Amino acid sequence: MQRLAGMFVIVGAIVALTLALTPATAAEATPFVSIIDLPNGHRPEGIAIGKGTSFYVGSLANGAIYRGDLRTGAGDILAPGVTGRAITGLFVDVHHNYLFASGAGSGQGFVFNAQTGETLATYQLAAGTPTFVNDVVVTKHAAYFTDSNQPFIYKVPLGRRGELPDQSAVERIPLGGEYVFVPGAFNANGIEAVANGKWLLIVHSSRGELYRVNPRTGEATLVDLGGAVLTNGDGLRLRGRTLYVVQNRLNQIAVIKLNRDWTGGSVVNTITHPNFDVPTTVGVFGPWLYAVNARFTTPPTPDTTYTVVRVPRFAPGVPHGPDEE
Repeated sequence: MQRLAGMFVIVGAIVALTLALTPATAAEATPFVSIIDLPNGHRPEGIAIGKGTSFYVGSLANGAIYRGDLRTGAGDILAPGVTGRAITGLFVDVHHNYLFASGAGSGQGFVFNAQTGETLATYQLAAGTPTFVNDVVVTKHAAYFTDSNQPFIYKVPLGRRGELPDQSAVERIPLGGEYVFVPGAFNANGIEAVANGKWLLIVHSSRGELYRVNPRTGEATLVDLGGAVLTNGDGLRLRGRTLYVVQNRLNQIAVIKLNRDWTGGSVVNTITHPNFDVPTTVGVFGPWLYAVNARFTTPPTPDTTYTVVRVPRFAPGVPHGPDEE
């Protein structure tokens, strides 16, 4: 009888534990939406994934920042627009809850509080015109910005505890080595960091080339892709040694496996989707990519619709290693 009573106690405990876990399990099983609607007229270009399931999308129309939830698709304007401002690339520094943003033709870079939307800093990055500060990546020690109209990358160093510097700390680093600057064309665009800033990867939009860049000197090495050309290369996202390159007007994302010194690689997959409409940048969340549709071939109006599209980042049936997670 004692053994039987003990069994009843154990069974009861298991049932109670199962009931207690059921709501959480059900919540975790809630499917993520595959298409996220952005505000009409928002004119998105950059997307960044933040803490939890949060994401951020900037606006070319007025520089507003939209924050939403990847699971539900719901969201709202976090930072209101400003007349004459435009926002392109975004990157969230989750350690300090900073949202870095590229300021397009203003030649500026911005830092927002990713929770409240407060503007924490504004930096004049470019020294002259024409300029188009296009994208940004953040490492442990600095934020780096590209300029599609100037042969420079811009560095904003961070303090040991993430302190933001003043304007005098901004560094303009000339791109050299094998980098080719084409006057009048769209040059450096998407940017990513390797090994927390040991190297930078930059795509050249008009030449379709990928470069490994020394962030201290700006010396660039052309990455050998075996003859592949990244035409219309835009936003970049890196996971392990797998690089995702958005090719905006081609409505596709190239998947590149890079070698150990980041000087060579090969295109192993091309991701397309019927709902792509000139995607420009992409965020990574688990096994998914979230591509933002800039719709550059559609005349923008206050009523133009815009979306973020979720697609799997692994090709079906193709094994992937732990460095891709």
